[in-house]
Amino acid sequence: MKAEERWQARFRAARMTLPIWARLAPGRAVYRCNISGIWEIHAWDRASGATRQVTSRPRGTSYAAIDPTGQWIWWFSDTYGDEFGIWMRQPFDGGPEMPAHPDLAPGHPTGLALSGIGTAAVGRSSRHGFQVLLVRVGSEEKPVVIYESREFAQVAGISLDGSLIAVTHSEHGDSRHPALRVIRPNGQVVGDLHDGPGKGFTGVRFAPTMNDRRILALHERRGRREPLVWDPVTGEQREIWLRVPGEITADWYHDGRALLIGHNNRARTELFRYDLGGGHLAPIKTPHGVIHDAMPRPDGTVEYSWSSAAHPPVIRASDGHVVMNQSGPSAPPAVPLEDVLVEGPGGRVHALVSRPTIGTAPYPTVFLLHGGPAAQDDDSFMPNVAAWVDVGFAVVRVNYRGSTGYGSAWRDALRGDVGHIELADVAAVREWAVNQGVADPERLVLAGASWGGYLTLLGVGTQPKSWAAGIAAVPITDHAAAYSDETEGLRAYHRALFGGSPQEVPDLYAASSPITYLDSLQAPLLVLAGENDPRSPIRQIEKYLGKLAERGHEHEVYRYNAGHGTLVIEERIRQMATQIDFAYKHVGLAQPPSTQP
Repeated sequence: MKAEERWQARFRAARMTLPIWARLAPGRAVYRCNISGIWEIHAWDRASGATRQVTSRPRGTSYAAIDPTGQWIWWFSDTYGDEFGIWMRQPFDGGPEMPAHPDLAPGHPTGLALSGIGTAAVGRSSRHGFQVLLVRVGSEEKPVVIYESREFAQVAGISLDGSLIAVTHSEHGDSRHPALRVIRPNGQVVGDLHDGPGKGFTGVRFAPTMNDRRILALHERRGRREPLVWDPVTGEQREIWLRVPGEITADWYHDGRALLIGHNNRARTELFRYDLGGGHLAPIKTPHGVIHDAMPRPDGTVEYSWSSAAHPPVIRASDGHVVMNQSGPSAPPAVPLEDVLVEGPGGRVHALVSRPTIGTAPYPTVFLLHGGPAAQDDDSFMPNVAAWVDVGFAVVRVNYRGSTGYGSAWRDALRGDVGHIELADVAAVREWAVNQGVADPERLVLAGASWGGYLTLLGVGTQPKSWAAGIAAVPITDHAAAYSDETEGLRAYHRALFGGSPQEVPDLYAASSPITYLDSLQAPLLVLAGENDPRSPIRQIEKYLGKLAERGHEHEVYRYNAGHGTLVIEERIRQMATQIDFAYKHVGLAQPPSTQP
């Protein structure tokens, strides 16, 4: 198989997410899958083994849920990826699809929670702010606003009996460190959790049994995210502290007597069972790599989606058997990655290196920057990383300051010098890669999508002599201009990150914007942009591209009719091919990728 065929086969290989089962009907589940060539919602009747594709939309479907009784599948219907629309629902066994409620106005989704008694808590945002509405499904009663705020708010959960609703909010003005409030269906406040500046509370899920009012949350009282079980009626709190490095997440076992613990440390994850009665912590055997999602079943087994850089994803159970995988072509394996620790200006930086199996070091190298910024590169199977490796590039990924997985202080280090702090860490890793003979200093490509695309444009502007080319997908080019067009949730994030709006701190927004550094550019650029992107709006990208054209700077543009990325597999392949061709052209490689062995 030639390199081009191999990397394209990874994109086309059948993949699916972990099936999520209905709490009161565990034989019914939903998942997302790309078997049709587009990521869509599918239903699985576990008793009969029957599956069916629920949605069929030209640009795919991102968000779905199943109600606890297993009777209804919900999904969010937007227009070509603009993330503005309404919730739809359809009977589990098929039938007519319909709006979740005819009087539920469209908006940007900010959470959905479904009870076992036919009610739903629906979060939405618009230019007027944030709302949580109580919807009585199948009733003629109009949805009722039970929470409203100008600041960020998101539905975190609803108790199985529908008596309590949890809202993660930032009424205090910092959406990066939210508070947690529990209210009744009439809007009455039951309880609040807020630890003050720099310490967030995020709701995870209410206990999975009827009449159990406890909610599982994540707090930051000790400099990292850790689980806490809270009874908002009595105020009782129980912190779950574990003597392990890294960060902790959690979910409930089916009976509410134990927690499934997810432990994230240095780009890998592992699972534990924590008994709430005796406090016993038991490891769950899983392969070395990344657990993308996990969920306990009523019989106590844990099902999880797993992959590693070298091995494609698989859905397994804790007893070792494969739960379910879609039929179709499998993905070719890829190369394992290497971990490196580099001393940076703000502390030790963890980076991941993937080396090609063709050519000799020092290699042409892509520094591929993750989005977020509150996200993380890890040891999971990434078709785009493997594609670069197949065609002869080393790939270096940097968990710069701002990344998750290394504690609250590392994640929160950006304020005051956004963008430049991340790039200082990238520069330290770049120096290491060149000095170690991994990367050819004359053939370095800076690339990334979303926040990684933003950092790419800022990097080629502020470190112009370091990069031979830049590839920026769906980037922010001008923070103030993006603020004008983006969703209210992202506006709240911008205010929290910069300490105010563009009107309040204009100099900070300008200092961190790539458009400020246009005159310093030297590297040719490829910019990929979604026509309907609500996160990196097209107008601010067009403004940047217009100024590139005015200056006669060498650049190429790839526009596509979708939002912040695409759910269509062939479109992903076209975008990857465009990036590879651009990189080959500008690092001086004569042999096109289609003819690599």
